[in-house]
Amino acid sequence: MSRFFGEIRQVAYLVPDIEAAMTYWSNVLGVGPWYYNPKVPIRNYTYRGEHFEPHNAVALANAGGLQIELLQIRNDVPSMYRDFLNAGRSGAQHVAYWTEHFDADLARARDAGFEVCMSGEVGENGRFVYFEDRSADPGCHPGTTIELSEVAGPKGKLFTMIREAAAVWDGTDPVREFPDLTTL
Repeated sequence: MSRFFGEIRQVAYLVPDIEAAMTYWSNVLGVGPWYYNPKVPIRNYTYRGEHFEPHNAVALANAGGLQIELLQIRNDVPSMYRDFLNAGRSGAQHVAYWTEHFDADLARARDAGFEVCMSGEVGENGRFVYFEDRSADPGCHPGTTIELSEVAGPKGKLFTMIREAAAVWDGTDPVREFPDLTTL
């Protein structure tokens, strides 16, 4: 996918306890500060063409130029996250590529045969899609999905803020409130 979208910008881990995971990443790995949202405001969410109302908690921090996402699902709506967990998998569930040219990049991926399985929006100009798992051999990297995430609006500003905060983080105030995207 790098030949389509450039560098991987985010790695996301599904976790059973997001608060414990933030503590571990902060205290043991020195990654932070974490911007935490106990219920991500996802609009227009679809999974396999059907609409649902997910309740996901998310924490974001950077380790250098790479954003780490910790994600805990808090309801049982159909999703690629739930599929990953129900298959007995743990660890990295997806990698994300970021774009300010969402429509063009999505069209290019579709032309290459990638099919959207899950999609939604987080804030203005904050669309995202997850592509169907295309691994022929489930032993090669089972379950890890590719996300294309639009960062042309407030979500992109948030991601810049998170990266800048990590660059100067001294270990204090390791968990911070996720800002209201309508104010960015």
